[in-house]
Amino acid sequence: MKQKQSIPLSKFQTHPSSSPGLHSSPTETETDDEDAGRNDRRRRRHQSPMSSNSQTPTTSSGSTINLSREYTLAMQTNSYSEIWAKIHPGDGPETVESSPARWVARVLQPDRAAIQEALGAATPTHLARLVSHYFDSSESTSALCFSLHRAVDRARRIYAPITTLLDLLPSTSTSPSSPGSFLTPVQCDLAFDTFLEFDRPDNPFPAPSAGFQGMRRCFPELRQQLESRLRKARRRHRLLRHGTRGAAACLIGAATGAAVAGLALATHALAAMAAAAAAVCLPTGDLLAGRRRQAREHMAQLDAAARGTYVLDKDLDTIERLVARLHETVESDKKLVRLVLERGRGQRHPIEGVVRQLRINHPSFLYQLRDLDEHICLFFLAVNRARSLLLQQIHRQHSTSVASDS
Repeated sequence: MKQKQSIPLSKFQTHPSSSPGLHSSPTETETDDEDAGRNDRRRRRHQSPMSSNSQTPTTSSGSTINLSREYTLAMQTNSYSEIWAKIHPGDGPETVESSPARWVARVLQPDRAAIQEALGAATPTHLARLVSHYFDSSESTSALCFSLHRAVDRARRIYAPITTLLDLLPSTSTSPSSPGSFLTPVQCDLAFDTFLEFDRPDNPFPAPSAGFQGMRRCFPELRQQLESRLRKARRRHRLLRHGTRGAAACLIGAATGAAVAGLALATHALAAMAAAAAAVCLPTGDLLAGRRRQAREHMAQLDAAARGTYVLDKDLDTIERLVARLHETVESDKKLVRLVLERGRGQRHPIEGVVRQLRINHPSFLYQLRDLDEHICLFFLAVNRARSLLLQQIHRQHSTSVASDS
């Protein structure tokens, strides 16, 4: 009689996602504010690829960005909750039938009409062309992210029978040499049928490709333009501050001159000179104060726009790596179940080995799905913020151009 062959555990390789090196622990240098803002989603994000990167990169303009804090604060905003609700409206027909273009038009703000109107009235500068390219790329990339969100939904449906199977079967030891519960013939048949169902659909996640490169190519030059304008705005602000000091020096000098002249002139002449000095110098200070305030507001807008493009670029990088990892995980799981399917029913040892390995890998896979869903939502939030800030820059550029012509 032919002996049943058992497959060595080495055949059932662990996913890259379950490797200890891929999940770094939280950094010990987080501030108290970050500790207070940490929640369930924050803890899950430590298991995402972002946790292995530097959390405080620096832009070329010198400002430091703590990505973990940026993400934590973003996820606590009403805008994030609104976008999350739009992405997850339920299981109604709208979720299935909405085309990416219609869905993007509903989520992205400002809308295409407002952007086209502003760009049509703007002076055709290099920044305006970059911003126009960014708007076009953000819409096509948003449609791609919407497709990835659908892939997450499909992956959950594909893995639902696996989740149910793992809940029904007894939890065996993670080591084949350790004693544990053995599967009955009925349970083996249930597992075999589940594996058949799991193997039928294709991998919901696309293989790694250059899908985001079109949008990411415009980031470096756009950020460079914004940071160049930010440096100019800072120089202008410094000049305005020096101008205020000059006006103050003018007032002090005029008052001193008036005091000296008062030794020789009558009291009414002294008062006239002091009033004249104030009339000459004080309005300059008042005018400069308003211009300084405008310069500070412009600097804040430019800084926020530059930081926004940086965070958006990093978020796309995270989405790319999460999708690549999820694609690899699904492929690995399919290879595992095919080892059983190729041998046919009733092969208890191979089935137990696959179930054991799936039980190890499955929680990490579910965390990665949640991570991807969250980063897709963060991407839409960052896109809307960047679109709004860049549109403000186009409006400001147009207003400045009109003022200089008049």
